[in-house]
Amino acid sequence: MKNPIRLQSGEMLDTLKTLRGPLIAVALVSGVINILMLSAPIFMLQVYDRVLPSRSVPTLVSLFALITVLFAFHGYFDAQRSRVLLRLGRRFEESIGPRVFDILLRSHERGSDGFDGAQALRDVDTVRGFISSPGLIAFFDMPWMFLYIVVCFLFHPLIGFTVLAAIIGFLCLTALGEIMLRRRTQEATNSGNARRQFSEMIRRNAGTIQALGLRGAMVDQWHAQNDRALGDQQTSSDIMLNFAALQRSLRMLLQSGLLGIGAWLVINQEATAGVMLASSIIAVRALTPIDILIGNWKSFIAARQSWTRLDGIIEQTPRREARTPLAAPTRSLRVTGLGLAIPATDTTVLHDINFALEAGSAMAVVGPSGSGKSSLARALVGTWRPRYGAIRLDGAKVEDWPEDSLNDHIGFMPQDIELLAGTIAQNIARFQDPIDQTALMEAAKAAFVHELILQLPQAYDTRVGEGGLKLSGGQRQRIGLARALYGNPFLVVLDEPNSNLDSQGEAALARAIASIRLRGGIAIIIAHRSSALTMVDKVLVLNEGRVQAFGARDRIFPQLVARPATVRQAPEAAPSEQAPASRRKTKTAPGE
Repeated sequence: MKNPIRLQSGEMLDTLKTLRGPLIAVALVSGVINILMLSAPIFMLQVYDRVLPSRSVPTLVSLFALITVLFAFHGYFDAQRSRVLLRLGRRFEESIGPRVFDILLRSHERGSDGFDGAQALRDVDTVRGFISSPGLIAFFDMPWMFLYIVVCFLFHPLIGFTVLAAIIGFLCLTALGEIMLRRRTQEATNSGNARRQFSEMIRRNAGTIQALGLRGAMVDQWHAQNDRALGDQQTSSDIMLNFAALQRSLRMLLQSGLLGIGAWLVINQEATAGVMLASSIIAVRALTPIDILIGNWKSFIAARQSWTRLDGIIEQTPRREARTPLAAPTRSLRVTGLGLAIPATDTTVLHDINFALEAGSAMAVVGPSGSGKSSLARALVGTWRPRYGAIRLDGAKVEDWPEDSLNDHIGFMPQDIELLAGTIAQNIARFQDPIDQTALMEAAKAAFVHELILQLPQAYDTRVGEGGLKLSGGQRQRIGLARALYGNPFLVVLDEPNSNLDSQGEAALARAIASIRLRGGIAIIIAHRSSALTMVDKVLVLNEGRVQAFGARDRIFPQLVARPATVRQAPEAAPSEQAPASRRKTKTAPGE
């Protein structure tokens, strides 16, 4: 049988070590419970072989009092073992859960949409559930089968060999179930995950699907996904039920067979009636752990697969090293030789990007779709790590900052604004608790959204709904701008900040950028509209992941006006900026 738990990453091994003490305690308690389980057959043996022949009522009363005490101890220890395992499952989740949640938050580093991180959280639940289930108890009880076999051999060798053969047969049945269920369970898990992911995609895009008339096509796809998932689950369940039914039948056959063998031994005066009945009870008890294990084998396989997935995703996402807090940046942003690849791929999207900005500057990043503008934004705010080169704030690399500390100095407004479920105040204040009311009002007024918020039903306490669905696109964008400005961060990166804004919103955006410059911050605006160029003093033109032009707006702007396709299509650099591919690297003039 394949090793049930494959340990690779040190963190999973460390987590298991933290559970070692309670597991040892459970093993010891299991030993006491299994010894106490012999009370019932021994009581029956004494009743049939001592009490009935002697007709001694005092002996019967004494035996019954003793067995009552032993059963009370058995019930107490059994309850305590279950309580310990329940708390052990909780300790496991408390130990590994925060780490897995951090992995979910860092899904962008793996180039993931976060589904693998959500699956990891479900895997934690699966493992915790198995730790608290009778399936794990069966593993602690199985070594004590040998005690029952020895007792059966003491009764009579024929009884001992019969029980031993039955246990070997049941173990082979368990191994066969492992072989047949392992792949089926994995297929059921995969198809279930695919259905869950498809349903989540439908939920997020329900409005678009309805508007485009895709309902029928999506229903057909969902039925196909659902049928596949239900079919895989049914197949694995059928196999499990067949094994469970076969196991129950064989157990009853063994019990009847032992009674028959015992009766034959009694007839031949090689055993007593008490031995006949006691051996039947002991045989059933010896097979109980295997019985429970077969009944829970599907959950055991699911827990093992979950453990393996957790081990893999933790190994792929190492812990962040602790960093020494640095002073708040106040002077400059410098990007030197930056190369960037999409996480978890070899697809390079930026090549040798170079530029420098001083405090009080604002830069527009323009270029055709797919030129790497949004990728540059993700790198500047620390979401994607550079493949080579460096991004420095006041000389310190972005990755050298403690993450929480860095986020205090960076404001980011992504291209697709998605507010989190909560109030407007919570979203702007980045869910800080308690909210700094002064900083909240400053951010809202800096984004010129304060008056707009006051017109909403509950002003700042208005709940935005999941993703901000209760607000219009323009409202979400302006609240997203306020969120980016919260706390007066030194570097503010805005990706397509005017895509959903009307003329009033664009005016507010221009004033917000002016206020960033006035207080000595740096603003970077990713833009397709040429109107964004009026808000900045520097322009960076990207094309195919390379810098095609960089410099003062007054020098670059005339080129863009003369060739407006530069913003919307593949830009063409001015003659002074053109260079052969072998020499096409950024040349940053002093002061640019």
